[in-house]
Amino acid sequence: MSRKLFGTDGVRGRANQPPMTAETALLLGMAAGRYFRNGEAPHRVVIGKDTRLSGYMIETALMSGFVSMGVDVYTLGPVPTPAVGMLTRSLRADAGVMISASHNPYYDNGIKFFGPDGYKLSDQAEATIEAYMANGLSKHLAGDRELGRANRLEDGRARYIEFAKASFPRELTLDGLKVVVDCANGAAYRTAPLILWELGADVIEIGTTPNGLNINDGVGSTSPEECQRAVLEHGADLGIALDGDADRLHLIDEKGQTVDGDQLMALVATSWAQEGRLLGGGLVATVMSNLGLEKRLEADGLKLVRTKVGDRYVVEEMRRSGFNVGGEQSGHIVLSDFVTTGDGCVAALQVLAELIRTGRPASEVCNLFDPYPQLLKNVRFEEGSAPLETEQVRAAIAAGEERLGGTGRLLIRKSGTEPLIRVMGEGENAALVEEIVDEICGAVERAA
Repeated sequence: MSRKLFGTDGVRGRANQPPMTAETALLLGMAAGRYFRNGEAPHRVVIGKDTRLSGYMIETALMSGFVSMGVDVYTLGPVPTPAVGMLTRSLRADAGVMISASHNPYYDNGIKFFGPDGYKLSDQAEATIEAYMANGLSKHLAGDRELGRANRLEDGRARYIEFAKASFPRELTLDGLKVVVDCANGAAYRTAPLILWELGADVIEIGTTPNGLNINDGVGSTSPEECQRAVLEHGADLGIALDGDADRLHLIDEKGQTVDGDQLMALVATSWAQEGRLLGGGLVATVMSNLGLEKRLEADGLKLVRTKVGDRYVVEEMRRSGFNVGGEQSGHIVLSDFVTTGDGCVAALQVLAELIRTGRPASEVCNLFDPYPQLLKNVRFEEGSAPLETEQVRAAIAAGEERLGGTGRLLIRKSGTEPLIRVMGEGENAALVEEIVDEICGAVERAA
């Protein structure tokens, strides 16, 4: 079965326009309710959301769908995405749902599903849910005495705060550290500042006044300038810029420089390797991670396993091959000793622990390798055409790979959401990389 509604991270689109409508959310709730209903025991699902205005509409529709299928619903209100994965397991729920479009503007929204183990669903599971939506659900509705109930889990946020704090080494404290946390006016606006403060940090918070329309608006991991400014203005030791649902982050060192996910993964992996905690002999990242990360790991006798783009595929490989560190250059950091998905707060706490242990500044601790020059360009093509299959594009790619030799790499792929060909090149020579990328883009444009 193939998927048409689900993308690489659930269902996503502009709020109140197909597919992100109340009608679709209702059907998704019904289909997911049928999928997760197993046996005669009571069934339950937990639903979290970020701070978007459209979250009310989608939450209500999903609740109705689940209840109509005999599933009890526990709503969490605004919580980080990893809180949904954690609470799904903790409450022995059949499923979890997060309503969020992550780092996108307020007018977008999305729906992500978690299984009873707290992990995101597989492609096959999502395809089955889509098939249920298409094949009619009325004959699977619960009887009038078996309808589900809707409940509010009042302590869900507090449970997550204690869970995140438990990932920080018990023998350490954040006393004496000044930390800026930018919550993107999103899901972590209450949890992240409290986690840091309760562990002892002096906390300067920004992006903690959501109004339904300002999520990711000039703040957060995709707009780190405000966090950079605050770090320098307050003389902070570290800045933590989360995205709208707090499953990813960028860090800001004491000099105001950003630190991406590749550097964070290198830090955690090498630190855990020295402590004997690293599993799998390395880490898992996507094809987008910098070649500099791979070279750094090799120098330490560690390996980098790459997957296609999407943190879900990183997690699947981690589980399959026994790794406990993985993530994406964009800042999704998955530390499976603690969490089942990316968690910006838990990842930041591991870095803060390293600052405390070493007594060194973030600019030193978080700078483990010099990234290779990397360039990404997008080329739009006509729907129905297949430029990557043409002889001239293949020839341009082959010529580029030959010119790079062993000093770099190329990644050319079709976007999963738009009619775009993404052309990425990286290597030791920035000018050569740009020349090769431009030549391939030109070939794609001519073929499109």
